[in-house]
Amino acid sequence: MKRDEVIDYIQSHYGVAPEHPWAKLPKYLVFRHTNNSKWFAVMMSIPANKLYEGGGGKIIDIINLKAAPELVGSLRLNKGVYPAYHMNKEHWVTVHLNSDFNKHELTLLIDESYKLTYK
Repeated sequence: MKRDEVIDYIQSHYGVAPEHPWAKLPKYLVFRHTNNSKWFAVMMSIPANKLYEGGGGKIIDIINLKAAPELVGSLRLNKGVYPAYHMNKEHWVTVHLNSDFNKHELTLLIDESYKLTYK
């Protein structure tokens, strides 16, 4: 999925608009619950070498999502899924947008992240 598709999916399914909490980083977006202000997704544009060796300085779009700790390890076996960038690596994963990661599986991960943070 592309960045705009993910934003549209979250807005249409959860009625949540992206927030821009860091003025110096306009491509960094946070999606929060309206009832408790907890984050369920963070979208960023980062150099690929922050996620994997050989990525160079190419800027890529990613999304961090919360996942059940018992599934994090197996999720990382998928192409396009990495240990969470700047988040707790036991509870969060990073998905490289525009990668070969399955669109349907990404929407399921977004849904699961929303549920896991809804308290």
